[in-house]
Amino acid sequence: MNQLPLTEDTVIFGLLCLCLGFVFYTSSIKTGFWGKFYKIIPTLLMCYMLPAILTSTGLISEKDSNLYYIASRYLLPAALVLLTLSIDLKAILNLGSKALIMFLTGTAGIIIGGPIAILIVSIFSPETVGGSDFDAVWRGLSTIAGSWIGGGANQAAMLEVFSYNPKKFGDMVLVDIVVANIWMAIILLGIGRSKQIDKWLKSDTSAIETLKEKVSAYTAKITRVTTLNDYIIMLCLAFTAVGIAHFAGNHFAEFLEASFEVIRNKQKALSSLGSKFLWMVVFSTVIGIVLSFTRAKNYEGAGASKIGGLFIYILVATIGMKMDLRTFLENPGLILVGLIWISIHAGLLILVAKLIKAPYFFLAVGSQANVGGAASAPVVAAEFHPSLTSVGILLAVLGYVVGTAGAYICGLLMEIAANV
Repeated sequence: MNQLPLTEDTVIFGLLCLCLGFVFYTSSIKTGFWGKFYKIIPTLLMCYMLPAILTSTGLISEKDSNLYYIASRYLLPAALVLLTLSIDLKAILNLGSKALIMFLTGTAGIIIGGPIAILIVSIFSPETVGGSDFDAVWRGLSTIAGSWIGGGANQAAMLEVFSYNPKKFGDMVLVDIVVANIWMAIILLGIGRSKQIDKWLKSDTSAIETLKEKVSAYTAKITRVTTLNDYIIMLCLAFTAVGIAHFAGNHFAEFLEASFEVIRNKQKALSSLGSKFLWMVVFSTVIGIVLSFTRAKNYEGAGASKIGGLFIYILVATIGMKMDLRTFLENPGLILVGLIWISIHAGLLILVAKLIKAPYFFLAVGSQANVGGAASAPVVAAEFHPSLTSVGILLAVLGYVVGTAGAYICGLLMEIAANV
């Protein structure tokens, strides 16, 4: 009989799937204890925390597992393809300029909020945002930028690109989850008062009603009963793209390293442009966008984004498995960094919404398309109206498209701020 901690990936994967199944089953119960519980505790937080508890209690050993590597190298790029092949650039433009402005404002708030938060905290607590080499806090915060602009996929990309110490990654994930979910809770509270907020913003919500009708018609048009043939074709598209993305990413990274000294120099932040993982993510996204201009986009009606979401949640569980909750209290100042950061994001969104008279719907979904990504943007959109769920998906997918570049820029700015 095996002794604890468990080290076999087959057993660990089974436990992670048990955690995900438990969370999604209980979150589907809308009455009684679980109904009240998930009104307070977001589903995404539980998907992180349960695997973290398994690690923190010594039940499983993350150090001996290859599950994160498999999820990040195989399932992540596949998820990016399946999520981006459903993107409709024309439909996003048809949402109106205010929707895109609010989304991009949210992105800008994350990009500039990180370095500003570092500068503010460094005034009275420089040790909180210090560190050197692979322990430099700015490297860890770049993973939060990835998460808050695109989601778990981009977070994993930044973890690899900026080479943050994995042993301290749990601190960053917890800051990400705690702060992001505090903000999401505030947004959800605001939905119940959206009429009053829209009145204060002086926004015209007639476009939202038109949007509901268009989205409902489009969803009804493409939705169909999924067949085995559909599943095979979707997996074919996804994992063929994964192979191409790995091949192209590896060779392109090698080309850049061979051609540019600044990329070969591992002491410089631009050396991350030589990351094979980064270009694998980029090529996966590009392939998904290209497929969106073909008939492959119709597979969204067969559930392409749902399969992509499944892969993302498996990745989320493997990331949660890397967390050791016992290390959280070692640097509580990071929570303050996160709160200042998200406050800048929120403040900028509110300011711009007031200036352009954008409806609260665009503020809420635009923010969550950044901060929560595909996991929460559709949820927030559905809180306004079920037919608007795909709007959250479209903007969240756009977050995946710009997430890697935005988080990378934020990471460079935070490096500068940390060394001022």
